[in-house]
Amino acid sequence: MKGFTLLEVMVALAIMAAVVLTLLGSVNYHLGIIANERDSTALTLLARNHMDELGDTPTKGEGTFAPSHPEISWKDELLPADQPGLQKFVVRVKRGSDGREVALERYVAK
Repeated sequence: MKGFTLLEVMVALAIMAAVVLTLLGSVNYHLGIIANERDSTALTLLARNHMDELGDTPTKGEGTFAPSHPEISWKDELLPADQPGLQKFVVRVKRGSDGREVALERYVAK
């Protein structure tokens, strides 16, 4: 008599189910990582663009990226640097909904 027994079929199905569940978990995990990296990249690009707009004359201030991104705010800070004659210019970009923040630093002459 040729064929598989019910026990062999059940073991094969259990193995297949375990493999499929592992693959689905892995895909879900990596999709989460991709979404986080996409968000970090978007915030970094907004911060770099804002820093470039200010040029060589950074000042303290804060605001939002409205109307294109009203949920994302920016804050500029001028902090003392370790080296004489320099200041640390920090641009912080933060999304209000989840609190994710990116900070870029640049050193400028006083």
